[in-house]
Amino acid sequence: MSAPLRLGLAGLGTVGIGVVRIVQAQADLIATRSGRPVTITAVSARDRTKNRDADLSAYTWETDPVALATREDIDVFIEVMGGHDGPARHATEVAIASGKHVVTANKALLAHHGQVLAEAAERQGVALRFEAAVAGGIPVIKALTEGLAANRIKRVMGVMNGTCNYILTRMQSAGLPYETVFEEARQLGYLEADPNLDVGGIDAGHKLSILAAIAFGTRVSFDAVELEGIGNVSVDDIRLAEDMGYRIKLLGVAQMTGRGLEQRMTPCLVPADSPLGQLQGGTNMVVLEGDSVGQIVLRGPGAGMGPTASAVMADVIDIARGIRVPTFGIPASDLAQPKAATSATPAPYYLRMTLLDKPGALAKIATSLGDAGISIDQMRQLHRPGDRAEDAVVLIVTHKAAPADITHATASFATTGVLVGKPVAIRIEEV
Repeated sequence: MSAPLRLGLAGLGTVGIGVVRIVQAQADLIATRSGRPVTITAVSARDRTKNRDADLSAYTWETDPVALATREDIDVFIEVMGGHDGPARHATEVAIASGKHVVTANKALLAHHGQVLAEAAERQGVALRFEAAVAGGIPVIKALTEGLAANRIKRVMGVMNGTCNYILTRMQSAGLPYETVFEEARQLGYLEADPNLDVGGIDAGHKLSILAAIAFGTRVSFDAVELEGIGNVSVDDIRLAEDMGYRIKLLGVAQMTGRGLEQRMTPCLVPADSPLGQLQGGTNMVVLEGDSVGQIVLRGPGAGMGPTASAVMADVIDIARGIRVPTFGIPASDLAQPKAATSATPAPYYLRMTLLDKPGALAKIATSLGDAGISIDQMRQLHRPGDRAEDAVVLIVTHKAAPADITHATASFATTGVLVGKPVAIRIEEV
């Protein structure tokens, strides 16, 4: 058997300790499957005195992750600290410059600096792997770079943030308002220190931009992702969608069009009986559509100690086996600079608004839609307990319409004199 593959582990939080446990518990299995032992040489974290419920006594301790990255007795630098700048970025850059392979779970780092890091790794002849950065335990990176390598990818779609999916499914099943479930998720520890990373769609947008780069052979372009979080989704919207046979999900969609690369991470209605509609709790799902294979659905835990550490170790084992794949599936120098395209693909839309309950109010709204070239598929007026007698809640489902036309129509509602508050417009994605 070959010489051991020696790991330096930067970050001893949930994922880092998960890696330690797998290396310790599965040493024989990993060695058999890799063709060589895999061992941890040294670790790094800020607080050495913290109780981490793991035996770290056999490992050398480095307080500075940059010092860890330059050690001569490690072959692979594992970065599970997080953050797209600061120590994580610096240590990763130093590791690559020092000729170390890098495995990271850091989607923000890749979304912001993936191109530069990939070019550096390929110049140095080392691997930069990141299966754990997208969708936790789901092997979606490997599926795109290896399993579907002979396919021209037509569309990437999915639910990529378990916290948002938990909040939306909890609102649906318990009939609770967003604010209540948000606080529940916070107390359960599901939210990032900055909750907007989750509920604002930023975390999921990072992941979508990485998948789009691999799928379409482009440089990562997170700044071009259309982002809308779930903060404006009400329990009323969830109930009304359910009545029509839909569920609301924070859905990422990326596709290459004649105008350029569309990337959006926004709330959408999906059919309740579809795989995405059936997705519950903190589970993730990614749907890949290739020209030869058709549609592939990957479902599994999107976060957590075991699943994420499992993905980290899958990359480590590939490195131990000598498998080398370009960071984003093709050489970084060949990745195209994408032309960003705002979403223009027509789709039906769900519209909810409150109108003054007076003659001609609905007609004015219908006229605004007609002037924008939008036809109505369904329309209903709702009467709910607690609504003011002088107001009427109206629900409209349109036929397929371009997003720009929907934006124009909803903006024109304000000029009708019958609108109370702001309208809600949610895309209906047929999946």
